[in-house]
Amino acid sequence: MLRSVAQAILYRLPATQAAAHCDGPCGVYDPASARVAAEAVLSMTKKLIALAPPEGNDAAAWATYNNTFSRYVAVKEEQAQETKEELLILWTDYFKPEHLATFPELHDTFWKAAKLCSACKVNIDQAKAEELMKAVEKIHTMFWSSKGRSDAWVTAS
Repeated sequence: MLRSVAQAILYRLPATQAAAHCDGPCGVYDPASARVAAEAVLSMTKKLIALAPPEGNDAAAWATYNNTFSRYVAVKEEQAQETKEELLILWTDYFKPEHLATFPELHDTFWKAAKLCSACKVNIDQAKAEELMKAVEKIHTMFWSSKGRSDAWVTAS
């Protein structure tokens, strides 16, 4: 009974409207997380290409191979999705209409990068993974340029 009374009171109270210009506090955006995830995609793609299936019918060797292959694929797909999510956050939350004057290719760059993330999830294609890294680097450059900075593009590998 007490619960229904409380719900009735809350239902009748007006909700306070909140507004924000972005999902997070200003200044927390950084394309570094997209770079790290894209690097993992490239790394896993290279590992998958280099992974040689065992010869013969050794069940233990095949189990090890299948386990390793599955793990590499899972990480590659997870990191491609993370790359996409990080890029979409930058695209939709950080970049504003006024940035289009400086970067007229902004929308096309992000759209193509998101498509590359999908391609890297669905395929084992080193060229696509390398293309994704180049797209993330281009976004890195646009991002830091929009802040009036020229931060170096540094990769872990």
